[in-house]
Amino acid sequence: MLTEERYSKILDAVNRQKSIELSELCALLNTSESTVRRDLSTLDEKGSLIKVRGGAIAIDESFAVSENNVEEKSRLFTAEKEAIARYAASLIDNGDFVYIDAGTTTEKMIEYIPAKNVTFVTNAFLHARKLAQRGFRVFIPAGEIKVTTEAIVGAECLLSLKGYNFTKCFMGVNGISLSAGFSTPDINEAGVKTAAINKSRRAFILADHSKFDKITAVSFAELNRAKIITDKLEEKKYLNETSVKEVM
Repeated sequence: MLTEERYSKILDAVNRQKSIELSELCALLNTSESTVRRDLSTLDEKGSLIKVRGGAIAIDESFAVSENNVEEKSRLFTAEKEAIARYAASLIDNGDFVYIDAGTTTEKMIEYIPAKNVTFVTNAFLHARKLAQRGFRVFIPAGEIKVTTEAIVGAECLLSLKGYNFTKCFMGVNGISLSAGFSTPDINEAGVKTAAINKSRRAFILADHSKFDKITAVSFAELNRAKIITDKLEEKKYLNETSVKEVM
């Protein structure tokens, strides 16, 4: 089979199925793994598909350029966020040392947290106030305030997080994709998110269905670094990369 013919068959299969495994392509083309891998690499370089571990996926992910402010975000998918937050809060146990990321979904967790003997660190001053009002012990890292997300970011924040060892962290996200993992539009927020995840024994990403197949400017973790809690997972391809909990 000619090279261009193989390319055509690969792209047809990928675009039709949205994702395909290497073994399927080998059987379809009656070609060796090494040849198919080279073909996928070439097509990936051309921007025709996205090569992933063990196969390829179609380019159907959108790139998000802008980010809504907190007030705008709070009006989106409220029922979904409520369900996600309620389940996430149920995962917190007595004795936990928890990091809670800034965000509208993580904020909703606070009223549902059942445990009492829990210590929190958060880079969201609104979250910190609400947690303290509920009687929890709360720490806020040093750093610069980002107005649009009401989050504390920057080098001082990263330095503050360095000494902590969290049992769990609960993170917000702007984009989830097979090719870019978990992403956010701001490089300073991305750094804080990466630091918190790396210092946590267990990491959870809180994301409604609109965040999937979306890429924003800066990736902060690979998909296998955290369990996703979402309302409804429409794209089952993500189950091959990480654990996903649907709550609606």
